[in-house]
Amino acid sequence: MVTWGLDTPYSHMPLRTPFCTLVTLLAFAGSLATQATPNPQDLANSLQKKYDTIRDFSADFVHTYEGGVLRRKREERGTLFVKKPGKMRWNYKAPDEKVFVADGVRLIQYLPEENRAIVSGMPDEEQPAFLFLSGRGNLTRDFNVSLGQGGAPDAWVLRLEPKKPQQEYDWLEIAASKETSVLRSLTVAEKQGNRSTFAFTNFKENPGLADKTFAFSIPRGADVTNAGPAKR
Repeated sequence: MVTWGLDTPYSHMPLRTPFCTLVTLLAFAGSLATQATPNPQDLANSLQKKYDTIRDFSADFVHTYEGGVLRRKREERGTLFVKKPGKMRWNYKAPDEKVFVADGVRLIQYLPEENRAIVSGMPDEEQPAFLFLSGRGNLTRDFNVSLGQGGAPDAWVLRLEPKKPQQEYDWLEIAASKETSVLRSLTVAEKQGNRSTFAFTNFKENPGLADKTFAFSIPRGADVTNAGPAKR
């Protein structure tokens, strides 16, 4: 059985977590390259303004999940594609292959080793996470923002606490390069005490991703579970 985390529910995957928005928002900070300690609100405003100029992007990622009673860790690698409004594709390559695709109408999780697919509607548009992904959110409106602790000397760390309680997470923390403003990592603190950290490399901003990148045909003979209606 291939699962998203060590002991996470089968349906819990990136598009159901706040990462689905913050990776798109924070990969492209526009004015963080200053060595003076910035005001967190100013950082957040700069990130929001820059995000509004982004149409699409791709990036390689390493996802480290830590959870369970023994706090075991699992590391996975792959490539992420995002296109506004509401299109995402996660191609996990190692240690197990799996695909998560959102085409703006429905969400598909496909596990090749099991030839199994789960089809559901898009995340709730009232959630700040999906609002960011669709380009209708606002960082300082939806989160209480402060400077985080730790991180590399050449990176700023920003802590984001949702103003409205969320069912799946307590807070987010991101690290972005002081020199280049590129997102280094993002950590999601889940309600159960689990932690997901995503590290990003090889960003390509506004590459002009085609809609077919987010098209996915479920293979013939796959075991398909319908987890909820598509949203139109």
